[in-house]
Amino acid sequence: MGIYIIVDENCTMLRAMELLDATSKKILFVQRDSALIAALTDGDIRRWILARGDLNALVKDIANYNPIYLHQTEIHKARALMHEKHIEAVPIVDDDKKILSIIFQHEETIQVHGTLNIPVVIMAGGLGTRLYPYTKILPKPLIPIGEIPIVEHIINRFHRYGAKQFYLIINHKKNMIKAYFNEVEKGYDLQYVEETQPLGTGGGLSLLKGKISSPFILSNCDILIEADYVKILNYHKEKGNLITMVCSLKNIRIPYGVIDIDEAGEIKNMKEKPQLSFLTNTGMYIVEPSVIQELDEDISVGFPDIIDKYRINGEKIGIYPISENSWADMGQMDEMEKMRERFEL
Repeated sequence: MGIYIIVDENCTMLRAMELLDATSKKILFVQRDSALIAALTDGDIRRWILARGDLNALVKDIANYNPIYLHQTEIHKARALMHEKHIEAVPIVDDDKKILSIIFQHEETIQVHGTLNIPVVIMAGGLGTRLYPYTKILPKPLIPIGEIPIVEHIINRFHRYGAKQFYLIINHKKNMIKAYFNEVEKGYDLQYVEETQPLGTGGGLSLLKGKISSPFILSNCDILIEADYVKILNYHKEKGNLITMVCSLKNIRIPYGVIDIDEAGEIKNMKEKPQLSFLTNTGMYIVEPSVIQELDEDISVGFPDIIDKYRINGEKIGIYPISENSWADMGQMDEMEKMRERFEL
């Protein structure tokens, strides 16, 4: 079953998120004195972050202390129980609640995804100046990660979840982008929205007026998100958000000793190589169609600026947190190389 599926209740939330990423099982089980006491899912962590925002929590603060399990004499009920309760796994225990084994439902059986039957809009018109000199030759959406361009990776991920309608907002080297996709065998509809002038990461949406009448996904063209897109959409609907921003946990370790001083100039506190944890914008959003209708035409604006305007006006703007390893960004050279190492198989 692997020791990484079982954790102590004093394990940190950050470590638990790392283990969830490493195992790809979506659930951890918590033991005390070798006995099962709780379970922890990625959903539990997400709800904790949204409700509390405390990134320094321990597993015992978040875990469900009423876990579902079966005695070893009931192992034959495991599949039916997982189906009934819509859970990823069930631990099998002995009389002392010691975990003997963990039965995981096959992903193809358990992952009955809903259909992602909404449009996907990809902002693909930027100059990609941070990736020069690559972008002197290729537009950023066509920079290869493995054998296919980054933008095709993005489209394929959404298409696996059932998305069939894609819009590419294009400008810089747009004919190269169109020429590439003309040669690609597609099981989806791809439409081009052409800017005549640079409109930023949000202004190009004004060109979609009259074309989109449902919630839609908006994505930058240089990111890969490994998450359940249907869950994100359902969360957006449940919360009644105007815009839901997908945010990734980010951990940065400062390579120096950090000194705090008081008003007298004396040392108040010292931290040796502290680690900062925070949530950051990934560049993926769920957006209501009214945002498109309310945009001024042919005005350059960044999408974060659009979000901030609505936030100040009291509109409901939410976040959907994902783990650090669920987000890859190639917006800068070093990050692009990390993405290539991760996805070039």
